[in-house]
Amino acid sequence: MPKKTIKKFIPDHDTIKKQKSLKIFGSLLHNPNLWCLNRRSVAGAFALGLFNAFIPVPFQMWLSAFGAIAFKVNLPLSIALVWITNPLTMPPIFYAAYLVGELVMGPTGQDFAFELSWQWLVESLSTIGPTFLVGCLVCASTASIIGYFGIQVIWRQSVRKHWRQRQEKRAQAN
Repeated sequence: MPKKTIKKFIPDHDTIKKQKSLKIFGSLLHNPNLWCLNRRSVAGAFALGLFNAFIPVPFQMWLSAFGAIAFKVNLPLSIALVWITNPLTMPPIFYAAYLVGELVMGPTGQDFAFELSWQWLVESLSTIGPTFLVGCLVCASTASIIGYFGIQVIWRQSVRKHWRQRQEKRAQAN
């Protein structure tokens, strides 16, 4: 079942509550809905985390934490999924987002040379920025929708499978 698999990978909620970077949320972290592992909460966390993973800002984890609190979805999952774009995966993912932006808006005539720096980001906003940001938005929306509905389908199939297995065991016992 997805619930058991997910529980293996997410940290304990007491550990997350003690994180210094999340202290700004104060008592909002005590809402039990933020720690639930149910179909709605997990699917929402996937949608939120995948969306924020494609947003090219340095505070993606805070965005996911704030969004999880606002939408009452699983906080650890929404934060963990942001790490899909980490320092190793960021260049290829953001280059792909730029290419998607070019498909949507047309070629910019500029070469894309990604650097992991604030200065590069500020300078690039005027040249390739609009194309890059549109590509990020399209990729974020697509990943978010696929993640949300994918988890919904996987979760329901898992529940049906376990339901059938329980009924077969009951039938064999009788």
